[in-house]
Amino acid sequence: MSRSDFLSARERMLRRIAQTRDASTAGLPHWARTEDGKWTFTSDGDWTGGAFVGQLWLAHLADPLGFPISDADAALARMLPRAERRTAFKGFGFYHGAALGSILFGDERARDAALTAARSLAQMFDSKLGLIPLGQDAEEASAVGIAESSIDSLQATGLLYWAADQLGDSHLEEVANAHMRRVLEIHVRSDNSVIQSSTLDPQTGKVLRTHTHKGYSDDSTWGRAQGWAMLYTAHAAMVRPKESLWREYAVRVLNWWIDHAPADLVAYWDFDDPAIPMTSRDTAATAIAAAASLRLASALGPVDGAKYRDFAERTVAQLVCGYLTPIGPGDQRPLGMLTGGCFTRKAHARDIDAAPDAELIFGSYFLFESLVILTGLVSAGRI
Repeated sequence: MSRSDFLSARERMLRRIAQTRDASTAGLPHWARTEDGKWTFTSDGDWTGGAFVGQLWLAHLADPLGFPISDADAALARMLPRAERRTAFKGFGFYHGAALGSILFGDERARDAALTAARSLAQMFDSKLGLIPLGQDAEEASAVGIAESSIDSLQATGLLYWAADQLGDSHLEEVANAHMRRVLEIHVRSDNSVIQSSTLDPQTGKVLRTHTHKGYSDDSTWGRAQGWAMLYTAHAAMVRPKESLWREYAVRVLNWWIDHAPADLVAYWDFDDPAIPMTSRDTAATAIAAAASLRLASALGPVDGAKYRDFAERTVAQLVCGYLTPIGPGDQRPLGMLTGGCFTRKAHARDIDAAPDAELIFGSYFLFESLVILTGLVSAGRI
């Protein structure tokens, strides 16, 4: 796929971002129906809302007049009640929704929000566990205890590293390093696949069990679990180049994905679902894989990183050609929808997440981010 093709896809996604912005009068988008693009909204963004705010920051880069900074600021304001909630997942929202605005544009309101969330995350660190637990306000709080962890909680690390740099705060750095190391030790298997979740002893930190609560089975490899591991190790490798451990982990988990992805590169929702190929794809996990590959390519440099840049380009091309509306003649759906996202196929999912085939806002964010990088609007190293 040529640069002009990537530019065309970026423009389609800008159309969708504008349409979503205009519809988001009372909340932030969570997922949209594949058949017509109608969004399900949440009032404060849930854990996903920062992805849409991140789209608005990047859209301002692409089209400053069409997407003024006030759009991102207004969307971020809806997320602010979450900044001090006890959930490790807020690291995702406040990095892409707030820190990114500070990084790209020096937005002070975004910086303040991101720093508030980062300080709150650091306060959640449990020395007995050696990590930041999911937290009592985590979106799965009804199903977890006080000493639950998951690979998803690596979402805290990008925000903590950024805040440590902003403030010159060694404590934030230490929390990020300890959390990263412990979560990876628990959840990355010896074959470099990733198990999603763990239950720890609250007094000793001993791992009592591991399981995959959003995937096919307790010991399966859920696509998005591998995706989060790839994204946050690659990000750490990029922002902490002197720490070889993060780079080693990133190479390991990304190579596992590359070796196990289907021929068309668009992952199934769980790599171990016995119904493959007659089961759900997950374009969101696949978009995360592309974004992770671009980060690792940046961390490794033009020679060692060429493999990952090429993989990202080929993955994005497959998503654009097969899943970004319009997919074919007569497709009347809104332009620029990334279809084929699977929250989970598990029956016990929250009602708001019961979407096995949808446009997921975080999948759309990571595809748009990848297109922004591939079209030269910003380098992976700045995101």
